[in-house]
Amino acid sequence: YDVFESDAVKELGGVYVSKEEIFEKSDVIFLMMPLLPQTKHTINMDVLGKLKRGVLIVNTARGGLVDTKALISGLQTGAIGGAGIDVFENEADYFFQDWSAKNITDPELTALLGNNKVVLTAHQAFFTKEAIDKIVGTTLDNLCEWKAGKKGTEHPNTCIFPSK
Repeated sequence: YDVFESDAVKELGGVYVSKEEIFEKSDVIFLMMPLLPQTKHTINMDVLGKLKRGVLIVNTARGGLVDTKALISGLQTGAIGGAGIDVFENEADYFFQDWSAKNITDPELTALLGNNKVVLTAHQAFFTKEAIDKIVGTTLDNLCEWKAGKKGTEHPNTCIFPSK
């Protein structure tokens, strides 16, 4: 499944399936997608009954892909057998700060941290030399394109999609 199916992937033999088929058949669901209106809360209360019982959810992309209340509910009922996450829906107040001498007051984060079916680690995806080099290079390319006058839908790295 992908919000934006690629012809190149299809030409190489890739097969896209529906989210429903993924939910129904997968032992592990690894979320690797941007947070867009179409992907927000991909894992939500309505999905819990469609999941293969005991599925493992891995989210290392964006916290908003998973409705945290639904994740906790799924863990409590057994619909979700476990979760590996390095992102959290309401992480802004907590991540990338030192909380070692403070109490965490977010009940959902506390529920995840205290659950032995959850592995919650720091988000490290961009802390490699290769990732930093790519981020810096892309940022500089974007600035050069912008300076050359490419803006909006003309910019190669646009997130503005014309309506169909």
